[in-house]
Amino acid sequence: MTAGLARRLAAEALGTAGLLAVVIGSGIMGERLAGGNEAIALLANTAATVGGLYVLITVLAPISGAHFNPVVTLVGGIARDVPWRDVAPYAVAQLAGAVSGVWIAHAMFAIEILQASTKVRTGFGIWLAEAVATFGLIACIRLGSRHAPGSVPGIVAAYIGAAYWFTSSTSFANPAVTVARAISDTFAGIAPGGVAAFIAMQLAGAIAALWVCDWLVASSPGDE
Repeated sequence: MTAGLARRLAAEALGTAGLLAVVIGSGIMGERLAGGNEAIALLANTAATVGGLYVLITVLAPISGAHFNPVVTLVGGIARDVPWRDVAPYAVAQLAGAVSGVWIAHAMFAIEILQASTKVRTGFGIWLAEAVATFGLIACIRLGSRHAPGSVPGIVAAYIGAAYWFTSSTSFANPAVTVARAISDTFAGIAPGGVAAFIAMQLAGAIAALWVCDWLVASSPGDE
């Protein structure tokens, strides 16, 4: 492994760990302070995630691209923006970081480190929401990178904040996040039985977004 790849993988692991610490930690804090009001808890969870995501993308994008998400890396590989040899190592680093971030959040709030979520998230509407959420995320990244590259951190953070509320799944849109949230029996968790369907729909949404975005930006002499 080259020193450059090692630094990129470390940035991906660190960033994904930070993201999950924010998601899980703010969910725990929000639920504790909301007095049973799930809307307030979700609002707190959303606000923290938007802020954390913006910061993490901004500071780590120059090092690794700040994917923090296996489907973002996979789409980059398919589009030849990311070398195929880096796709699997990125995914491993992202997953390891995600799990570490969950455990860090548990430790900060003095709850059991090793858990399994009991929060059921299943059904056609929720599965469709994951495809929609991931489609939108990939579209934001690909179109934003082409037309407003300096604004991508804000675009992605704002979209995820909106998708927390307009999707019935609260927008996981990330296989590493999905797996990691299955090991947290907290506000942001997902029961392990729902993970496979979420990831399948995330992959479907990501591939659809890649195709649509490539078509939107394609140009040929006969287009005008």
